[in-house]
Amino acid sequence: MITQVTKGIKISVNTSFEGTFFKNYKMHFAFGYTITIENQSKDSVQLTSRHWKIYDALNELEILDGEGVIGKKPVIKPGESHTYTSGCLLASPIGAMRGHYNMVNFSSTEKFRVYIPTFKFHAPFALN
Repeated sequence: MITQVTKGIKISVNTSFEGTFFKNYKMHFAFGYTITIENQSKDSVQLTSRHWKIYDALNELEILDGEGVIGKKPVIKPGESHTYTSGCLLASPIGAMRGHYNMVNFSSTEKFRVYIPTFKFHAPFALN
């Protein structure tokens, strides 16, 4: 598990390899990830949007920006957490993701970023 804390918000990430398949005459490697966002601060916060950089071993970079996470903009009270699972497709059996969440502190109305640590993907057959 990979973890990182920014301004009292702890991000924990677990990854998994989901399998391979062909699409449009090309091999794809499917990976899953589960992220827990834990509010260790004294204020309620809301996740408003996300920014991802997705890398694969073939030097391909994909940048994704979007509202919330999996269709939600969770409000996380002090001492509570929000967990979700998502996934990505890579053109190679090895890759990584990193990024940040844009958040709002309900007490101060401050907007801030919570950094998501780099987490790696690898198909079990790709590493010794």
